[in-house]
Amino acid sequence: MKKDIVELTEKMLEPIMQAHQYELVDVEYVKESGQWYLRVYADKEGGITINDCEVISRALEVKLDEADPIAEPYVLEVSSPGLDRVLKKDKDFERYLGYSVDVKLYQAINKKKEFTGELISYNADRITIEADGQEMNFERDKVAVVRLTVFI
Repeated sequence: MKKDIVELTEKMLEPIMQAHQYELVDVEYVKESGQWYLRVYADKEGGITINDCEVISRALEVKLDEADPIAEPYVLEVSSPGLDRVLKKDKDFERYLGYSVDVKLYQAINKKKEFTGELISYNADRITIEADGQEMNFERDKVAVVRLTVFI
């Protein structure tokens, strides 16, 4: 059910995103603290603004109200993926090759679950970063999350 809602939402968003030259980064349908959230992450050249998020939200609300695909109450959120954006899709990994990323694993390797380094390659099975002059390979199914590193 969750996957169907995400896929339907992505299809509904396609014409909205194209019309305004936005990039659809991700759609999530998740339950947190007993409340369902339909989250849309969008971006555009130069960064997305609150006004852009409002345009997307209003247009999507109309389509969702017409189709009424979600039985339970939910909150619609539209936002930027943020500076520490999560890399999920191959297009994300391709776009951020050469950037510093934080890799978090489900299970520790040598008592360590978090690694930071330059993203140097990826494929369907593996992510490779360079950290402290050393290449580190991670199987994608063992990786909990990969996000851009935020330097403060």
